[in-house]
Amino acid sequence: MRNDTTPPERADPIHAVTPKQTTRAWRHVRATVRMLGSLLLGGAMVLGAIVVFRQGLLPLIDATAHPSLETLSMIRRAGIFTAAIAGYWAYVHWHEKRDATELRLQPLSLLAWGVGGAALIALPMLLLFAIGAYELVHYRGPSAALFGAAALIGIAAMLEELVYRCLLFRVLERAWGTAFALPVQAVVFAVPHLENVTGGGRLDATTMLVSVIVLGLLWAGVFILTRNLWVVAANHAAWNFTILLSGVPLSGIEDWRAMAPLESRYAGADWLTGGIFGPESSVLVILSATIAVFLLLRTARRRGMLIAPAA
Repeated sequence: MRNDTTPPERADPIHAVTPKQTTRAWRHVRATVRMLGSLLLGGAMVLGAIVVFRQGLLPLIDATAHPSLETLSMIRRAGIFTAAIAGYWAYVHWHEKRDATELRLQPLSLLAWGVGGAALIALPMLLLFAIGAYELVHYRGPSAALFGAAALIGIAAMLEELVYRCLLFRVLERAWGTAFALPVQAVVFAVPHLENVTGGGRLDATTMLVSVIVLGLLWAGVFILTRNLWVVAANHAAWNFTILLSGVPLSGIEDWRAMAPLESRYAGADWLTGGIFGPESSVLVILSATIAVFLLLRTARRRGMLIAPAA
């Protein structure tokens, strides 16, 4: 009879999973599930509030008050703005169970960061005019249409900052920390802008993605330092409005150029002018915005404002 005394196989201690590692893994899973649930709920409440206004309240106003087309357009913009804010406030109040401090008005900070946003894009653009990459063709002067354009730009900037910084970035940051949230929200912010360069080639799309990712990091940096929707939206809107005033394409959109007080044209290479996407894809603007991102994040780190992963 064969006496099999071979000892049972032992688990490799190097690859063995300890209870501590299992617990940590489950914490990560739970944090991810909570994060995704929060994002879905927050997005649904913001979008739902807008849909209720546009599909329910706005037609009711039109049917009962019969406003003019211009008045109805103003009501629609104001209503979308108000509905989005209300939906976000409800999400923070009922789901996160806290005060929505990021919705508090900070007039002085709003003004300062708004001026900063305008200056950050104006300086490299002035250099582009100075070296002949952009040429001024004609001065039209300001028009009344600029007020409507400013309102649209302001609302668009507010909605983007509400979704991408107040909701997406903040929820990602709470679960996985600032270092993870920064690049993720920047990429998610950049991808929808591909629609604005469909008429270009791969180089246009690639340059645009790099540019808008940097801008996503820039506005996230402003949000980290201020933790305020209105401040970061003012910085964003001032940036966009400054481009509009110059008479060159704004984020690949040509329609705005007709109402700009300046009629301008390109006279340089695409890598310098920004090509079809406009100055935001100029190497000078990308470089200046990258420097600004570095300074913002360094300031945030020195002030202890960067958040570590919760799990």
